[in-house]
Amino acid sequence: MKLLGVVLLTTLPCAIAQAAVWTQCGGQGYTGPTVCANGSTCYYENAFFSNCMPEGTSSKGANDVATTVGGKLYFGTTVNHYQLNDAVYLDKLNDRSIFGQITPRILRWETTEAVQDFFTFEQGDAMIARAKQNGQIVRGPSCISYDQLPNWVNAGVANPGALMSALVKHCSTLIQHYAGQICERLSGTDSPVPFSKHSPHRLMGQPFTDDGFTRPVGFGLSSNLASTYIDTILSAARAADPLAKLYITTSGIDVPGPKLDSMINEIQWLQAHDIPIDGVGFKSHFVVGSVPSLESLVALYENFTVLGVEVAVTELDIRMGVAQPSAGILQQQKDYATVIAACRAVKACVGVTISDISDKYSSIPAQYPGLGYALPWDAKFNIKPAYDGIISGFSP
Repeated sequence: MKLLGVVLLTTLPCAIAQAAVWTQCGGQGYTGPTVCANGSTCYYENAFFSNCMPEGTSSKGANDVATTVGGKLYFGTTVNHYQLNDAVYLDKLNDRSIFGQITPRILRWETTEAVQDFFTFEQGDAMIARAKQNGQIVRGPSCISYDQLPNWVNAGVANPGALMSALVKHCSTLIQHYAGQICERLSGTDSPVPFSKHSPHRLMGQPFTDDGFTRPVGFGLSSNLASTYIDTILSAARAADPLAKLYITTSGIDVPGPKLDSMINEIQWLQAHDIPIDGVGFKSHFVVGSVPSLESLVALYENFTVLGVEVAVTELDIRMGVAQPSAGILQQQKDYATVIAACRAVKACVGVTISDISDKYSSIPAQYPGLGYALPWDAKFNIKPAYDGIISGFSP
């Protein structure tokens, strides 16, 4: 009888308390249910609070969808070298069905020439070798920008002429180092082709201020170069690798204004003076609920494609308030779908790159206190509804 009693006890159904969607499911000092109701996932927000929010449902690979029904060259992500030590992150990054392109941040000026005239490419080489093994396209990060510069640039070079020489040397050396060495796999073929024939190098980053003026390079007394420094760098880059595609990328051109006008004028100037330029990159750092309409984004992209250059979304994230993420998570899904659909609608928009994979590595909380949750995976790599928005945006 005792044995029978044990059997009866072990076969009784065990009710497990579940936290409803939009309610707390974890955090220091929390004693309530930690399992979320079906259709929701416990999203880690900070050490004190995790919240049950709707989970993403798509099992499709974003790059697969982008390169087939989406008609794009890739869907990709930026990546930092230290993230490769994270096994979960690496598993996502190496999945070509999800990511067909990477942008290695390790190739920025502050890391490739931290000391003037001493170049270090080892970590960049390793990252690019991994991408090649995965069959992923590599976009170069900005060769020069107004920030993320070596200390010796910000400390001040002797004079504008010396700074100009340093700019030319840096970009030429970087581009020559990778010219013809990197391979990519084009959609629909397993035949590798020289990277430089088809893939872009983001030569210039953030060349204009928000009011449309040419931005200084660095903070030293020599930083105020003549605006024609852009012409000089583009020409030097073309000489370093005649097959490379050259892009200028910037934020703040997703809306009409002086910065957008300056970029359009710059492209027209370059073309009129036979200065090489192949594309414009949109660094799209949006706020949930404030993304321009589909029609507006298409019109913005076409400002450049009608001039005969490509466009690409080179950094995409859509941030929201961390205090009440439940208010924005479904809107974020719609916003991601809008941006992706705008690129899909413009033939010469070649692809979309998100600013990173997971909220775990997002720079948004540091840049914008009180805001975050900007990426398609949460800090524990749970898929978010934003990913469903990406899939629907690439789909007809």
